[in-house]
Amino acid sequence: MKNILTIDGSQGEGGGQILRTSLSLSAITQTPFRMVNVRAKREAPGLKRQHLTCVRAVAEVCGAQVEGDEVGSLTLSFAPGPIRGGEYRFDVGTAGSTTLVAQTVLPVLLMADTPSSVTISGGTHVQWAPIWEFFAIAYLPQLRAMGAEVEAELVRHGFYPAAGGEIRLSIKPFEKARANQSWSFTNLGDFRGGRAVGIVSNIPRVIAENEAEIVLHKLSDLSLREEVLQAQSPGPGNCCFAQLDFAQASVVVSEVGSYNRSRKAVANGVVSQLKHFLKAGAAVEEHLADQLLVPLAVLLGRHGGSPEELGMTIEKETLHYKTNRDVIGRFLC
Repeated sequence: MKNILTIDGSQGEGGGQILRTSLSLSAITQTPFRMVNVRAKREAPGLKRQHLTCVRAVAEVCGAQVEGDEVGSLTLSFAPGPIRGGEYRFDVGTAGSTTLVAQTVLPVLLMADTPSSVTISGGTHVQWAPIWEFFAIAYLPQLRAMGAEVEAELVRHGFYPAAGGEIRLSIKPFEKARANQSWSFTNLGDFRGGRAVGIVSNIPRVIAENEAEIVLHKLSDLSLREEVLQAQSPGPGNCCFAQLDFAQASVVVSEVGSYNRSRKAVANGVVSQLKHFLKAGAAVEEHLADQLLVPLAVLLGRHGGSPEELGMTIEKETLHYKTNRDVIGRFLC
């Protein structure tokens, strides 16, 4: 067995991505690790239900031996076994993010020797996590461009706090022969249109309409189309997102509404994100940039170096990005 890595969860941005990256790469490289100070820089440190679901999901697909896998734990020991494809179902049990669980287990199952189907229940449109549309429209197409064969379906929306959302993934084992070593993400190409979308569940439709209208008005030069979606979900919820379609890729930015946040604030958050991205003139939005680091390392063997050396021009190197890159280096150095 390889030597056990010690990972400090308080390094860099000190959040959950350190844990998720460590879990994925531990299973893929068959490297055991011990993490201390789990999520130390968050308001409520330690494992929450969402993170615990990530731990147990990866543990199930690789038969890992785990210690410290309980809510609130500040330390975790993880010793992986062989990766096994198959049919899996994971339930966060709260409105914790289904897409973050998916991003953790997906790279692992791409390395299995048989296909997998995965169903994940929890939140699909929640704060501090990629919403479903970001995952499906911005993130997954880049994995496919690298050579991965992954299909995904939104079964049901889930908002905080009622949750009840569900997503499904179909994953084929990654074959080196399919690896697109010429992959690059440096140019979006010509702008081809887009949309401003308001989503509501069990609250007045006019909220979504107002949010989409504000985005349309403040980004009038883009001539976006307005869409309103009345989601079927167990509880109330709201989300607004904008999607810009270019010749080479689509960009998705979003804001999730809450009871103490006005519809104007939600819409303005979307507008602000898009304006910053467009002003930067990059191909890769800042959140997508750090989320592509693990797939790049696993599928194409690219890790370390500058974004340009990895094949990307990114909006900016956030602390989240730098921290994720450092953690990857610990497993792949």
